[in-house]
Amino acid sequence: MRHMVTSLDATSGLEVTMKSHAWNEGRMAAVAGALALVCGHAALADEAPKSWFQQITVNAFASTSYTWNFNNPQSNQNQLRAFDFDHNSIRIDAAELVVQKAVANRGDFGFRIDLAMGAVAQVAAARGLFRDPTTGIAGWFDLQQAFASYVAPLGRGLRIDVGKFVTPVGAEYVDGYDGYNDNFSRSLLFTWAIPFTHTGLKLSYAFSDKFAAMVMLVNGWDNVVDNNAAKSFGVALTITPVGPLAIYLNYIGGPERDHDDHDFRHLVDVGVVYKPTARWSFTVNADYGMDANAVTPPPVVPTAMNPDPMATGGLDAGAVAGAAATNAQWVGVAAYVRSQVTRRFALVLRGEAFWDLDGYRTGTAQRILEATLTPEFHVTDALVVRADVRIDNSDHAVFQRSDGLVRHYQPTLGLNALYVF
Repeated sequence: MRHMVTSLDATSGLEVTMKSHAWNEGRMAAVAGALALVCGHAALADEAPKSWFQQITVNAFASTSYTWNFNNPQSNQNQLRAFDFDHNSIRIDAAELVVQKAVANRGDFGFRIDLAMGAVAQVAAARGLFRDPTTGIAGWFDLQQAFASYVAPLGRGLRIDVGKFVTPVGAEYVDGYDGYNDNFSRSLLFTWAIPFTHTGLKLSYAFSDKFAAMVMLVNGWDNVVDNNAAKSFGVALTITPVGPLAIYLNYIGGPERDHDDHDFRHLVDVGVVYKPTARWSFTVNADYGMDANAVTPPPVVPTAMNPDPMATGGLDAGAVAGAAATNAQWVGVAAYVRSQVTRRFALVLRGEAFWDLDGYRTGTAQRILEATLTPEFHVTDALVVRADVRIDNSDHAVFQRSDGLVRHYQPTLGLNALYVF
């Protein structure tokens, strides 16, 4: 669930919606353009058309934070977190510069470039660009998005994007100038269930005000340079049957492992957003992922007590001889409630559960629960300060303590300030 920065902020409260899809950006731009034409027709009639250079906009986003982990981990690292992984450190989460020529109408050409710095770059950088494909190490700078756009004059307008773009999957995403998540810390689903970005081709079309679709052909999950010869494809549907209700359906499939062109990774993502009034918003997001033949059984190692495991009945002959890889699976569900208490103050509650059934995503086969309460205060329309009171709980002891030992839970307090301009 993300917070969209719109003109509603200055008049009637805060517009809250699910993560924006590329087709929605085009539709919002088209609506804004239509309103501008209606309201300012007389003035615009006397103005000369803007050149392509004058249509380029520059925006920025900055976020800084401090997180305290009550486990006081020996490594000073918070476990299982996306961007807020530093304990007891004031840090730059993100500094983003966006240069773009937006597209809205049939026949429009445009582009968008997002330059990102900070922890967001270190975590979300794609392989082959600012993440070394061999070592997997990324720096503190990333080309988060870089794509060209064209609205083909077909029907209501077919939007075509080519390049690198953020994923359409999930209720949360990488923050930016045009929107930020309701909670400061990222969900388990954002961190472990879904990709961050894709590089390839994306086609978006709004069949009506109530139904839109997107298809994409991409290198895969978080790859600028593909790690195999196969491609991944995705389909997204957005359904808004009635005003306060929106339904998002996403699927991504394709081989994702190095030098493996056959074993598919499948991801199904479902989101439902219900906003009955301007003050209340409810969101549910669920993910199911499966990576074929991704889990390889550990080798059978003879020991002094059991020099021949097969002979002593430790394993049957079929199990040892076959040692077949099995499918990795992960499942998660998250729920969000946002209450806009006053024009400038809101409370957001998030609860979720994530099952890493084979330990393929987090490194441990575990069930993780998480609850976060986020009070949010708008100092101005552009400056936001907020806190995250959060606790993670696992059915395995995976969270580090000050003495280096581990426990089943991890309570943290985060403080965050962000500015959009």
